[in-house]
Order: sequence, then structure tokens, then C-alpha cells
Amino acid sequence: MQIQDVFQYYGNDLKRVEEHMEMYLRSEVRLIPEIINHLIGSGGKRFRPLLLLASADLCGYRGERRYPLSAIIEFIHTASLLHDDVIDEAETRRGKVSANHVWGNAASVLVGDFLYSKSFKLMTDDGTPAILKLISTTTNTMSEGEVFQLMKAGDTNLTEKEYLLIVEKKTSILISAACAIGGILGNATESQIEALTRFGMRLGTAFQITDDTLDYVAREEEFGKAIGQDLSEGKLTLPLIRTMRKCNPEERAFIRTGIETKNAEAKDAIMALIHRYDGIPYALGKAKNCIEEARGVLAPFPDSEAKAALLTIADYIIERRL
Repeated sequence: MQIQDVFQYYGNDLKRVEEHMEMYLRSEVRLIPEIINHLIGSGGKRFRPLLLLASADLCGYRGERRYPLSAIIEFIHTASLLHDDVIDEAETRRGKVSANHVWGNAASVLVGDFLYSKSFKLMTDDGTPAILKLISTTTNTMSEGEVFQLMKAGDTNLTEKEYLLIVEKKTSILISAACAIGGILGNATESQIEALTRFGMRLGTAFQITDDTLDYVAREEEFGKAIGQDLSEGKLTLPLIRTMRKCNPEERAFIRTGIETKNAEAKDAIMALIHRYDGIPYALGKAKNCIEEARGVLAPFPDSEAKAALLTIADYIIERRL
């Protein structure tokens, strides 16, 4: 099975998710759907809803509740992107001008808040205590991750352990929640839900590590954001953390100065050092280890189309160019 087969297999379900999202975004305040559709309609692959749909299918659930809950997960993700772009002062998102650069920071933050509040209203309508508890905990953890990342912004002493903590809190936790909700919908056993939770955490960590690594090697028109953007923003990710650990003191001082001053002229030299010290293969190796762990977690589940889909998604994460 290839990734396009997975999207085709769940194609009708994803269309239903889109229909629900469109319905929930209607508002007499025109700016709200305008900003959200600018971001949601700009090429996102609905990765998190797809994981929820496949996880629910794995556990035998194909009912209607999948659609609003998938919309909730995508809304929370979109809200976090709106807030991220304000914090990072980003100029592009998915190959388009970022919402904060079109409508300003205040509008982006407030519409992000609208998406969060809409998500909790929809969760209340669903009325499942386990899901309410899970997503409440998830969004709280994501906020912690945002604050911790803000504290560490431009910190050239950021450790690999701290980096992975940020990744888990900001990215992995929501992907994990999407998988766990599928298990809850399917009335899976506690051990099965725990397995899906762990699967999502490892998948999410691999996804973010790969995303951060593509920032150094992908082509801009394919990646959907400016290449080297993390470096320009003074953001340390795993390839650079590895390089800082391996390079000599003079090179380390050069990188530190370039990061702290956000010196655009130093960017090419820093990227050359990342390649010299194998920062890219090191980071991708870590991502591959996460995927192997994720695949192992699904071993107790019987073979099915849904399981094949989840394993295909896992493999795609480290093969993707986008």
C-alpha cells in the first residue's frame, strides 16, 4: 500500500470531515471563516484526521462521530499554527503569505482562540468524558510546550533532550490524541488505546524531526515555507543541536554568534557545518528509530486494511519530501 492508496481508501470519509469543518466554520463575523479558510484551504493534508479515521477503523468503528471529532483535531492544529506564526513572526505558511501578515497579529490570535473554543463546544456536544479529558489535557500540554519553546528561543545551549520535550509537547501529543480517540470510539481495551497513544507519540516525534530536517534540505516550492527559516529565526532543531555537539570550539562560537545575532550572512556557512558533521543523517536516523518503535507498537493488532494504512502513513513520514 502507498500513501496515495491510503488517501483514496479514506477519501469519502475525508470529504465528510471537510463538509463538517465547513459547516462548523460558518459565522456572521466574516473575518473568521476568511482567515481560517486562508490557512485550511492552503494545502494541508489532513494528516491528523486521517490518523483518527484509520485508528477508529482499526478498532472497528466507522460511525458518524468520527467526522466532528476529526474536525476538532484539525481545528486545534490550525489554531496552534495561527498562534505559532504570530510568535515566530512568520511571513509564509504552506507557500502562501501567513495570516498574521495579511490580517495582523490580533486577528490571527483571536481567530485561533475561536477555533479552540469551537473545538471545546463540539467536544461538549459529543459528550464523551474520556475524549473531553484527553483533549483538555492535550491542549494544556501543547500550551506548556509553546511556553517552554519560547523560553528556549535562541538558546544555543538547547540540549537534544530539551528539543525532544518541546517536540513531544507541541506536536506529538496532538497526533497521539488523534490515534487514541480512534481507539476510544471503537471501545478498544485500555491496552489497545495505550498502544495507539504510544504509536501516535512516536509518529508525531518522527514527523516533527523530519519536518525540521527538511528545513535544511527540501526545495522551497515543494516544502511550502522558506528553506532555512528555522535557522533565520534562531530556532535550534536536531540537525543543528547535533552539529553544535560535534564541531570544534571555534565553529561552535561562530554558530552561536550567528544564531544569537540572526546573521543572514552566516546562514550558508552554518548550513555547511551541519552537512559536515552529519546533522541531517543523524536527525533522520532518530526519526527512523521512532518509526520502527511505532510499527512495533501495532504488532498485537490483527492484520487489516486499517493497520496497513497506519503502517503506510508511518513509512511515509520518513520518505516524504513535503
